[in-house]
Amino acid sequence: MWQPYTQMKTADPPLPVVRTDGTRITLADGRELIDGVASWWTACHGYNHPHIRDAVERQLGLMPHVMFGGLTHEPAAVLASRLANLLPAGLDKVFFSDSGSVAVEVALKMAVQYWLNRGIRKRHKFIAFKGAYHGDTIGTMAICDPDEGMHRMFAGLLPVQHIIDLPRDENTTAAFEQFLQRHADEVAAIIIEPLVQGAGGMLFHSPDVMRRLRAAADRYGLLLICDEIFTGFGRTGVMFACETAAVVPDIMVLSKALTGGTMALAATIARREIFDAFQSDDPQHALMHGPTYMANPLACAAANASLDLFAREPRLAQVAAISKCLAAGLAECRNLPRVKDVRVMGAIGVVELERIDDMQALKRRLIASGVWLRPFNNIIYLTPAFTMGEDDLLALISAIKSVLTP
Repeated sequence: MWQPYTQMKTADPPLPVVRTDGTRITLADGRELIDGVASWWTACHGYNHPHIRDAVERQLGLMPHVMFGGLTHEPAAVLASRLANLLPAGLDKVFFSDSGSVAVEVALKMAVQYWLNRGIRKRHKFIAFKGAYHGDTIGTMAICDPDEGMHRMFAGLLPVQHIIDLPRDENTTAAFEQFLQRHADEVAAIIIEPLVQGAGGMLFHSPDVMRRLRAAADRYGLLLICDEIFTGFGRTGVMFACETAAVVPDIMVLSKALTGGTMALAATIARREIFDAFQSDDPQHALMHGPTYMANPLACAAANASLDLFAREPRLAQVAAISKCLAAGLAECRNLPRVKDVRVMGAIGVVELERIDDMQALKRRLIASGVWLRPFNNIIYLTPAFTMGEDDLLALISAIKSVLTP
């Protein structure tokens, strides 16, 4: 098996897992690890939540899958309606796919074709930002950070997009405005991970940045795409990160926690004005995209059950409690050697180091401490399940302190 993001020649063998439950991963040798990253931020309710499991089992007995071309089914219809009601007002046209990268590709394609269908051919570029990560497929690699990201070697293959500084302060805002004055007429959309740039380094920015981007998009007639694959469904402390800035994007992308960490599913949701640009007697104006397993009934059933849990159980209150615990516990790391920064937002805790000299050794020490984390570049981060108790949180924090203490 070929492991992701792994140099197979030098990496330690992957750990065989035989069971998951709550916030624990059980290995084949009997060891239990506390999962501090919720399986790449997906298992927001913890593993094996009985409500999601029961919903998937019921759906399995009725219809595991049916193609979505020319057919539809209740789990998808219910989910689309619930997402439209849950998202900021105006986002109500839902296109399902099966992974975050694909959902971002759909958003990019949707944005360009929006202009093409209106007879405007020159708007085919995108503005993205340094520190960004939007996926591993060709189109998404082109809007990731070209210098700090993992896709540098593909520069000659990728479409050339505009990757610039986030308008964080007076200087970068002025530079952003000057850039728009020169290039706005060739831009289809601005794409941003609101509040937190995730896999690019867990980089935080203020809601003011989002407000500046929305205002600039409106001023120059551009579309705004919010990639909430990481930040959506409560991770930053609100249901969707763009709500913190009271910003409504033209297109939003969701995945990761959409099914509570159970099944692969993603969604690209657009405003009605975007959808209306595809309404035509011309068949070429249709959105010609269709993942084979889009709107998979099992995945839609899991997503509906996950939304039930957000409605019935105090997830955002749990996120607030986790945030408080992370802030208090990780603060002590600021005094440890080579720690550059410590930051917390919602159920995200980050310890940024000057460097990590031996990543494999660090991972081994964390596993020996009884925790499962995935440090990358120069950061150790926590993105636990929202249901995690204080004892497990403190164990995760203690493990990080332990491996960083000389």
